[in-house]
Amino acid sequence: MSTPRVGLRCDASPRRGVGHLVRCLALAEEFLARGVHVAVFGTVERLPWATAELAARGIPLHPGPDSPAGLVEAARRHHLDVLVLDSYELDPAGAGALRAAGVFTLAVIDGDSRGQVADLYLDQNFGAELPGLPGRLLAGSGYALLRDSVITARPSAPPPVTTVSRPRVLAFFGGTDAVGAAPVLTRVLVATGHPMDLTVIVGRPEVEAEVEDVAPGRGQVIRPVPPTGALPALITEADLVVSAAGTSTWELCCLGAPAALVCVVDNQRESYTRVVRHGLAAGLGELPELTAAGVAGRAARAAAARTLHGLLSSPQRRATLAAQAWSTVDGQGRARVVDAVLDAVRAAAVPG
Repeated sequence: MSTPRVGLRCDASPRRGVGHLVRCLALAEEFLARGVHVAVFGTVERLPWATAELAARGIPLHPGPDSPAGLVEAARRHHLDVLVLDSYELDPAGAGALRAAGVFTLAVIDGDSRGQVADLYLDQNFGAELPGLPGRLLAGSGYALLRDSVITARPSAPPPVTTVSRPRVLAFFGGTDAVGAAPVLTRVLVATGHPMDLTVIVGRPEVEAEVEDVAPGRGQVIRPVPPTGALPALITEADLVVSAAGTSTWELCCLGAPAALVCVVDNQRESYTRVVRHGLAAGLGELPELTAAGVAGRAARAAAARTLHGLLSSPQRRATLAAQAWSTVDGQGRARVVDAVLDAVRAAAVPG
């Protein structure tokens, strides 16, 4: 058959975040490297850097239909052979409608298929398993979708044990920090009392204002910076990374970053629990607990501060986390996913 045409259906905005778009970008880069035509279908709202990422790769952005009929019509109009669905908001019937129309469908999921009937499913979360799906499931961090900028920054070995008096700490919580975690964790980091050089990625002006209101302690420096394409370099330069337990977890693992994670939304809970249990990152708890009022909130913040102080003061603990994370995600996940898609599409095109 001729080279297939692939569409990726996802959305990104300050409210939704950018995780779906980032992993679709990783898939797009791999398809493009194989000479496949790629287009993104969806809405990218008030995120100039994200729009620029698409433009830099020559990937067209088309309006994203939400209904099953709209998805089928878009696939036909753009002569798509494959459509990747990466959304929690689309009508789950869309996958089945596309299959019935002869479009190969890959549903990217996070522990819940939402009833989608797809040809292929991908759940890149560590230890993922979801039996009983009607199509094949690619499950686990061996299929983690990572962009070129992360893969090329992956070190050849995990970082060694390094003693520093004032650790470099990087804190970021998704492309937009839709839930406002940065100010909360900045205050918890300051409460450790440990010297540090803290860089905080601030996705929105209101988040930046809150971070700037946090007074650093003795030996502490807080530096808010806007979202940047140089994030992989910032990660590899940091002695400790504090982040949300979302799609960036796999970037941190691939780069061998010693990390402490906070669960910021419900759909991260299962993956967060597994990652912490298996020693890929330290756990700081759930954001609602860390923001709670009264005794419970103070106790949660104190526990998180103790965990962070332990990491800041122990090079060996940081190196142990980094080594376990680095060995778990090798950066080849997207190639495995694209192999599976192209093999299945070619097999379906063979008569009989």
